[in-house]
Amino acid sequence: MSQRVYLVIMDETEESRLALRFASRRAVRTGGVVHIVAIVPQQTFSAFAAVQATIEDEARSRAEVLVTAAAGNLVSEGGPMPVVSVREGEHVKVVRDYLTEHPEVSALVLGAASEGNPGPLVSHFAVAHPGQLPCPLMIVPGSMHDEDVDRLS
Repeated sequence: MSQRVYLVIMDETEESRLALRFASRRAVRTGGVVHIVAIVPQQTFSAFAAVQATIEDEARSRAEVLVTAAAGNLVSEGGPMPVVSVREGEHVKVVRDYLTEHPEVSALVLGAASEGNPGPLVSHFAVAHPGQLPCPLMIVPGSMHDEDVDRLS
Protein backbone atom coordinates (compact mmCIF):
# COMPACT_ATOMS: atom_id res chain seq x y z
CA MET A 1 0.00 0.00 0.00
CA SER A 2 1.37 3.40 -0.96
CA GLN A 3 1.76 6.24 1.50
CA ARG A 4 -0.86 9.00 1.40
CA VAL A 5 0.57 12.38 0.47
CA TYR A 6 -1.30 15.57 1.37
CA LEU A 7 -0.24 18.74 -0.47
CA VAL A 8 -0.75 22.06 1.33
CA ILE A 9 -0.06 25.47 -0.19
CA MET A 10 1.26 27.60 2.65
CA ASP A 11 1.05 31.36 3.03
CA GLU A 12 0.57 33.73 5.93
CA THR A 13 -3.23 33.33 6.11
CA GLU A 14 -5.22 31.67 8.87
CA GLU A 15 -6.94 29.41 6.32
CA SER A 16 -3.63 27.93 5.13
CA ARG A 17 -2.67 27.28 8.76
CA LEU A 18 -5.95 25.39 9.24
CA ALA A 19 -5.38 23.43 6.01
CA LEU A 20 -1.93 22.44 7.26
CA ARG A 21 -3.35 21.40 10.63
CA PHE A 22 -5.99 19.25 8.91
CA ALA A 23 -3.45 17.68 6.51
CA SER A 24 -0.95 16.96 9.27
CA ARG A 25 -3.59 15.29 11.44
CA ARG A 26 -4.77 13.19 8.47
CA ALA A 27 -1.18 12.22 7.69
CA VAL A 28 -0.57 11.05 11.26
CA ARG A 29 -3.80 9.03 11.28
CA THR A 30 -3.24 7.45 7.86
CA GLY A 31 0.52 6.91 8.04
CA GLY A 32 0.98 9.56 5.39
CA VAL A 33 3.16 12.57 4.81
CA VAL A 34 2.57 16.26 4.11
CA HIS A 35 4.13 18.22 1.29
CA ILE A 36 4.23 21.97 2.01
CA VAL A 37 4.70 24.40 -0.86
CA ALA A 38 5.17 28.13 -0.36
CA ILE A 39 4.78 30.16 -3.51
CA VAL A 40 6.75 33.31 -4.17
CA PRO A 41 4.83 35.40 -6.69
CA GLN A 42 6.84 36.49 -9.69
CA GLN A 43 7.76 40.10 -9.21
CA THR A 44 6.84 42.71 -11.77
CA PHE A 45 9.80 43.87 -13.78
CA SER A 46 11.83 46.68 -12.29
CA ALA A 47 14.20 48.77 -14.35
CA PHE A 48 16.58 48.64 -11.43
CA ALA A 49 18.03 45.12 -11.39
CA ALA A 50 19.50 45.44 -7.89
CA VAL A 51 16.14 46.54 -6.45
CA GLN A 52 14.41 43.70 -8.28
CA ALA A 53 16.89 41.15 -6.91
CA THR A 54 16.45 42.49 -3.37
CA ILE A 55 12.64 42.27 -3.61
CA GLU A 56 12.84 38.69 -4.92
CA ASP A 57 15.34 37.67 -2.22
CA GLU A 58 13.14 39.14 0.52
CA ALA A 59 10.04 37.37 -0.81
CA ARG A 60 11.90 34.04 -1.01
CA SER A 61 13.31 34.50 2.51
CA ARG A 62 9.81 35.20 3.93
CA ALA A 63 8.48 32.08 2.19
CA GLU A 64 11.37 29.95 3.47
CA VAL A 65 10.85 31.16 7.05
CA LEU A 66 7.12 30.46 6.74
CA VAL A 67 7.49 26.85 5.55
CA THR A 68 10.35 26.12 7.93
CA ALA A 69 8.23 27.30 10.87
CA ALA A 70 5.26 25.26 9.61
CA ALA A 71 7.44 22.17 9.25
CA GLY A 72 8.85 22.66 12.74
CA ASN A 73 5.36 22.94 14.21
CA LEU A 74 4.32 19.74 12.44
CA VAL A 75 7.25 17.76 13.80
CA SER A 76 6.91 19.21 17.31
CA GLU A 77 3.30 17.97 17.39
CA GLY A 78 4.39 14.42 16.60
CA GLY A 79 3.88 14.48 12.86
CA PRO A 80 6.33 13.16 10.29
CA MET A 81 8.88 15.52 8.76
CA PRO A 82 7.13 17.16 5.79
CA VAL A 83 8.57 17.64 2.33
CA VAL A 84 9.12 21.39 1.99
CA SER A 85 9.39 23.37 -1.22
CA VAL A 86 9.51 27.05 -2.13
CA ARG A 87 8.50 27.77 -5.72
CA GLU A 88 8.32 30.97 -7.73
CA GLY A 89 5.53 31.76 -10.15
CA GLU A 90 1.82 32.12 -10.66
CA HIS A 91 -0.08 30.15 -8.00
CA VAL A 92 -2.29 27.94 -10.19
CA LYS A 93 0.58 27.04 -12.52
CA VAL A 94 2.89 26.23 -9.60
CA VAL A 95 0.25 23.89 -8.10
CA ARG A 96 -0.43 22.18 -11.44
CA ASP A 97 3.30 21.76 -12.13
CA TYR A 98 3.89 20.35 -8.63
CA LEU A 99 1.07 17.84 -9.05
CA THR A 100 2.49 16.77 -12.42
CA GLU A 101 5.96 16.33 -10.89
CA HIS A 102 4.54 14.48 -7.87
CA PRO A 103 1.92 11.97 -9.03
CA GLU A 104 2.08 10.40 -5.56
CA VAL A 105 0.04 13.29 -4.11
CA SER A 106 -3.21 11.82 -2.75
CA ALA A 107 -5.04 15.09 -2.05
CA LEU A 108 -4.66 18.84 -2.42
CA VAL A 109 -5.70 20.42 0.88
CA LEU A 110 -6.68 24.09 0.70
CA GLY A 111 -8.18 26.43 3.24
CA ALA A 112 -11.10 28.69 2.32
CA ALA A 113 -11.31 32.19 3.75
CA SER A 114 -13.95 32.53 6.46
CA GLU A 115 -15.58 35.52 4.76
CA GLY A 116 -15.96 36.82 1.22
CA ASN A 117 -14.01 35.28 -1.63
CA PRO A 118 -12.72 31.84 -0.56
CA GLY A 119 -9.29 32.56 -2.07
CA PRO A 120 -7.77 32.33 -5.54
CA LEU A 121 -6.78 28.65 -5.43
CA VAL A 122 -10.11 27.49 -3.99
CA SER A 123 -11.94 29.64 -6.53
CA HIS A 124 -9.90 28.22 -9.39
CA PHE A 125 -9.88 24.53 -8.52
CA ALA A 126 -13.33 24.23 -6.89
CA VAL A 127 -15.37 26.75 -8.88
CA ALA A 128 -13.82 27.81 -12.19
CA HIS A 129 -12.19 24.48 -13.13
CA PRO A 130 -13.68 21.70 -10.99
CA GLY A 131 -12.78 18.18 -11.97
CA GLN A 132 -9.44 19.01 -13.56
CA LEU A 133 -7.15 17.89 -10.76
CA PRO A 134 -5.33 14.53 -10.78
CA CYS A 135 -6.27 14.04 -7.10
CA PRO A 136 -9.12 14.87 -4.72
CA LEU A 137 -9.47 18.42 -3.44
CA MET A 138 -10.11 18.89 0.29
CA ILE A 139 -11.28 22.33 1.40
CA VAL A 140 -11.04 23.30 5.05
CA PRO A 141 -13.45 26.13 5.95
CA GLY A 142 -11.65 29.12 7.42
CA SER A 143 -14.36 29.53 10.06
CA MET A 144 -13.39 26.25 11.77
CA HIS A 145 -11.64 26.20 15.11
CA ASP A 146 -8.61 24.01 15.85
CA GLU A 147 -10.78 21.68 17.92
CA ASP A 148 -13.14 21.18 14.97
CA VAL A 149 -10.25 20.45 12.64
CA ASP A 150 -8.79 17.96 15.12
CA ARG A 151 -12.13 16.20 15.56
CA LEU A 152 -12.80 15.93 11.81
CA SER A 153 -9.34 14.97 10.67
